[in-house]
Amino acid sequence: MKLLIKSGRIIDPSRNIDRVENILIEEGKISSYPAETKKLEKDKKINLIDASGKTVSPGFIDMHVHLREPGYEHKETIRTGCEAGAAGGFTSLVCMPNTNPINDNASVTEYILLKARKEGIVNVFPIGAITKGEKGESLAQIGEMFEAGCVGISDDGMPVMNSKVMRHAMEYVRPFNIPVISHAEDKNLSGNGVMNEGFFSNKLGLGGIPNASEEVIVARDITLAELTGVHLHIAHVSTAGSVRLIREAKARGIRVTAEATPHHVMLTDEAVLGYDTNAKVNPPIRTAEDVEFIRDGLKDGTIDAIATDHAPHSEDEKKVEFDLAPFGISGLETALPISLKLVTEGVLTLNQLIEKLTFNPAQIVNIDRGTLMVGAKADLVIFDTEKAFTVDRMKFRSKGKNSPFHGWKLTGHVEYTIVGGEIVYSA
Repeated sequence: MKLLIKSGRIIDPSRNIDRVENILIEEGKISSYPAETKKLEKDKKINLIDASGKTVSPGFIDMHVHLREPGYEHKETIRTGCEAGAAGGFTSLVCMPNTNPINDNASVTEYILLKARKEGIVNVFPIGAITKGEKGESLAQIGEMFEAGCVGISDDGMPVMNSKVMRHAMEYVRPFNIPVISHAEDKNLSGNGVMNEGFFSNKLGLGGIPNASEEVIVARDITLAELTGVHLHIAHVSTAGSVRLIREAKARGIRVTAEATPHHVMLTDEAVLGYDTNAKVNPPIRTAEDVEFIRDGLKDGTIDAIATDHAPHSEDEKKVEFDLAPFGISGLETALPISLKLVTEGVLTLNQLIEKLTFNPAQIVNIDRGTLMVGAKADLVIFDTEKAFTVDRMKFRSKGKNSPFHGWKLTGHVEYTIVGGEIVYSA
């Protein structure tokens, strides 16, 4: 399939490009940037997209997604997760290992990749578990998972509480040049907490999770990364203290990167009022002060990427008492418009936002995506930064309708998502 994208505003942070251009796609790759398109437009073998007034960027890369398959297909499948990703402008999804069975060996990795090739419409890159069964006791089959296609390791959903095990994982993974992704939570401190510890948890009579439960593990894992020299990535940063720790570690030259989610930069723990289980997430939504620190961290580069931590659940699972509801927000289809609020509010430029959704995640997990250079795989998104709409969670492609943004009036709409030169989503 040949595809000509005409007159779009091309923003490609990998090449520091921001200008109106035409893009020609051939055989699934970026072929050229033709200045003159009249002859191409007459070629019946070439499909034309007029992107005038629209932004064209590398396809978004979500480096923190729960696709739930195998084992939890009532929450999400690889097919529905990929469809949700495409609707959100994501051409690559990096999926976490807390499935059933856990992705702690090559056979599960291979299953995920096979299902993605058969049923997925976007790229899927698995993350393998750090420990067997995510129990934090003994290392998973890291080498075999890497050879099978895993692009990083994490026990996301569960912290590796044993520091010696975490050190051994870092030492073991170093030759593979893949990141160790930390779910930073001290389970002894978070205990049975279900939301941020503070004014609103006291008001609602709910168990609180203190900031320290995250910061203690962030500090420990930074120390271990300095000891081992491995690439440490801190997932879903939620506290001011974590931002300070990561900023200081980077200043000391430690190889650490970090991500923040749209919900952690746009909501405060007040969102839980009314016992709204759609706002129940781990780490919890924190205070206004924490939000400001995370925004500052995005602005100054302390936080490298924006990732959704897309965690879909069924309606029945969320429609229970707050204490009993599972943690998680379905975030793929609202990520762009929520994140664009950071641009309209002056936190980031549009170029900086796109960099945190494309080039930076690609660099963190070391995949050949996130660029529109000639010869690169033609993974693109075309979106309208001005188009307004109202979020309707019942229209999500994802099986998970658990969103605290339902009913929000937002701006920013995906028009086309293109993977390998093929249109996989159009509005």
